[in-house]
Amino acid sequence: MLKEFRDFAVRGNVVDLAVGIIIGAAFTGIVNSLVKDIIMPPIGFVMGGIDFSDFFIALSTEHYDTLKAAQDAGIVTINYGLFLNACINFLIVAFAIFLLVKQINRFKKAEEAAPPPAPSESEKLLGEIRDLLKSGR
Repeated sequence: MLKEFRDFAVRGNVVDLAVGIIIGAAFTGIVNSLVKDIIMPPIGFVMGGIDFSDFFIALSTEHYDTLKAAQDAGIVTINYGLFLNACINFLIVAFAIFLLVKQINRFKKAEEAAPPPAPSESEKLLGEIRDLLKSGR
């Protein structure tokens, strides 16, 4: 059983999957920073200095200016601004993966079709018998 597990764990697909997960986690950090630090500030500036991460609905009768203030007060909030940021993150990741797969497929050489295997001796003999029967001999 240990040998089977070792064979499974070091099989190429499992190792490739592990590498993909690690790279994906690192890529997620980059995308989060891209959205939070690069994309959202100009969008917020154009919209009058609005920070999307502070878009929320407080499920309380009291008013809070920021999400942090509401959370510090222990108020339950619906954080639709953070959801919007997560959606933008997803779109960026999906687009980047699309471009990556597109490039991989572009550079991947079309595998040449393998020629059919040569007929075996019995197939050759059966072909000769068929040809003799067709010719009427």
